[in-house]
Amino acid sequence: MRKVFEISLLFLLPVILCSCPYSSPYTLDEQPGIYVEDALLGNWTALISKQSGSRQEVVYMSLGRRSDTEYDIAFTGDLNSLRRYNVIKSDSVKGTAFMSTVGGRQFLNINLNARVYIAELQLKNDRLSLLPLVEHFTSKMIMSNEALRNSVDFHYKTRVHPMLDDDFCLKDMVKSN
Repeated sequence: MRKVFEISLLFLLPVILCSCPYSSPYTLDEQPGIYVEDALLGNWTALISKQSGSRQEVVYMSLGRRSDTEYDIAFTGDLNSLRRYNVIKSDSVKGTAFMSTVGGRQFLNINLNARVYIAELQLKNDRLSLLPLVEHFTSKMIMSNEALRNSVDFHYKTRVHPMLDDDFCLKDMVKSN
């Protein structure tokens, strides 16, 4: 019986490890250097498909100005699926974020619960998409901000399609205020 449990755990472990967005104690820049964009401030709404794919849920993202170069960020909605990742403890997730540019692309360094999540930010036709990198986007051990920046730059230069965590992507959000 124990052997069956161990074998099952070995099959589930890669799935669990691969279904998380990339997080680290490091950011793409030492300090925030890009000013807050007024076009991003406000409340954004996204429809996400549940794991079964038959039902859609609404997730809200709020971006506010914390300082000239930092955002206050909050996610609310049906976040029960995030509880297993120990990201949330209440009905919302709150943190801070700042913008970085790597290889001509904009990224948000999102600080939630003392972890930094890296997500590409795209604003096209008044629709905002937040596309977090998947945990295994690089096999390198990241030990500094510069190493993280170089890994993200290399990843986007060498991939036709970057490795994103589809479960956490918020695509085509519309401004709701």
